[in-house]
Order: sequence, then structure tokens, then C-alpha cells
Amino acid sequence: MTTGKDGYRVAVVGATGAVGETMLEILAERKFPIAEVAALASSRSVGREVSFGRKSLIVDDLATFDFSGWDFALFSAGGSVSAEHAPRAAKAGCTVIDNTSHFRMDPEVPLVVPEVNGAVLDDFAGGAIIANPNCSTIQMLLAVAPIHRRYGVTRINVATYQSVSGAGKSAMEELGRQSADRFNFRDPEPKAFKAPIAFNVIPEIDVFEDNGYTKEEMKMHRETRRIFDDSEIAVNATAVRVPVFIGHGEAIHLETREPFDLAEVRSLLAEAQGVCLADVPECVTPMTHAAGKDEVCVGRVRQDLSHPNGLNLWVVADNVRKGAALNAIQIAEYLVARQA
Repeated sequence: MTTGKDGYRVAVVGATGAVGETMLEILAERKFPIAEVAALASSRSVGREVSFGRKSLIVDDLATFDFSGWDFALFSAGGSVSAEHAPRAAKAGCTVIDNTSHFRMDPEVPLVVPEVNGAVLDDFAGGAIIANPNCSTIQMLLAVAPIHRRYGVTRINVATYQSVSGAGKSAMEELGRQSADRFNFRDPEPKAFKAPIAFNVIPEIDVFEDNGYTKEEMKMHRETRRIFDDSEIAVNATAVRVPVFIGHGEAIHLETREPFDLAEVRSLLAEAQGVCLADVPECVTPMTHAAGKDEVCVGRVRQDLSHPNGLNLWVVADNVRKGAALNAIQIAEYLVARQA
């Protein structure tokens, strides 16, 4: 990975999706040092226009795109697409940052939240794949990491309240359509989800595994262990889809190895990179504190009355930005800064 005076060549894969569009938006907003940018998608989207700052890009065909000479490829087009094309891009010498779950548990692929474990990239040579964690894992660990570093966290119980944007554009459109159906006394027809999502909650995200947990819930357990490099920490998750367009909420109940001081916990959170600590007793919601924002916001910080070393947190974040697009770009920024 090299750069000339004009910057880096960056390809965005899945450029017509919600995360891909946001990647292009954030690259422009943060003035990432770009010499050239390519918008890539499947053949169905070739020729469409997408925005990059004040410019428009014409979508090119991923299947025939040559990654030779490109510095970064930001993938967000589904696991099967990444499985086929990410190794091809890496083989061509491009650094791939993949937003799907396909490579997350591969021991040869770094799984990175830059504010939490960015140092794992210090020896990264480029021309390989880096995995972006699950959106729910990212926001949870940004809040938990400073507490884990200070006191040690042994166990996390978490219930997620995940917006429909986590399931893509079609799910967002379905929420809007079903809401209109409800107001007009029509029975909504579920397509993106197994049950109607408008004015409802669905306690099932992704497929069920043999242990009765969904894949989404097990991602949080497995990814937390990898990112914290701690095989002892346990995450007990219940993932729920809620009728919110953008922004995930999480009710986190954790237990620490050492007794904690609540005032110090608040100080740790207030000082943590990428974290916003809400004033007491401010009401923190996905719409008001997360949507369109880069930071993870933490509120309802309090002692667990049922456990001497128990702590409760309420955490919200924009799942499309920090939960996906922004985290990927921050990984690229980390690598660029390391070269400076």
C-alpha cells in the first residue's frame, strides 16, 4: 500500500446499498486522502449514479473490476460476495476492509475496532483482509472497553434493540410501508422479516444456531472474545428488531472482576475515544443521540442492585455509520496514519 502526492485509490464495493452509500459520504466528509475512488456493485447496478461529496460516480461492475494498483477496497455487499471477491482483491495487492461476517472468525484476519484494539494492525503489511465487526458488537465494546481495561469484565448480559436499517434498504422501506398500512387499517404483509415490524418487536435476528441462540447473538459473544483477546469473557445476548429506522440501542448489564467506583466509571466513559457520556438524568435515544452521529452515546450508568460488581449501561449508536461504514474508514485511517 503506497501513496503518491495525490492520495490513495479506494474502491467501495456495494456502493448502491445503505452502508456503501454512507461509506462514500463519510470518505468525502472526513477528507480521506483520495486520488481516485471507484463505486462497485453487481451487474444489475452498473451505470447507476451514486454521490461522492459534490461529485457523482458511475457504478462499475465488481465482477470484472481489476483491483491491481488500488490501495483500499471497502466491502459491504454480503458475505457471498466478499467470499468470492475479497481474496481476489487482496491477491492483487489491495487492502480489503470487509464489513460482512464472512472473515470475522478467521484467525488470520484481524477483527478491529480502532479505538479498542487498533494496535493489532501495527504489523499489518497490506494486501490482505481486515474484518469489520458486527454493528452491535462495535457499539457495545466501545462502551465496555474502558471499564474492562480498568476493572476486568467477566460477563456481559445484553439485550439489543436493533433498527431495521441493519437489515438493509428493503427493510427500511418495509417499515415505512407497513406503518402506512397500519394507519390505513390494512394488514401489513411481511417480506423482509418473518413478522410485521411496524408497531411490533421481533426477538429474532439472523438464523438460529443449535444452542437456541441466533447467529447475531453468537456473533456478539465470539467477536467480543476475539477483540478483547480474552477467551474467558462471556456474552449472553438477546437480539431484538424494533420499528426504528436508524440507530441501535443496547441494555448492557456487566459484571467486573474488581469492585468499581461509579464516579470513576463515568470518568472513564467521558474520556473514552469515540464515546459520548450523557448527563444525568438525560434521556438517551437512538433518534436524538445516535442517528447521523459518529460517537456511541452512553446513558443510564448505574450500580446493579442484584450484584455487588454489577454495572448497568444503556448504549445507542448509528449502526450504519459507526456500526459499519465509519468503523471501516477509521481502520483505513489508522493504516494511513501509521505510514505518515
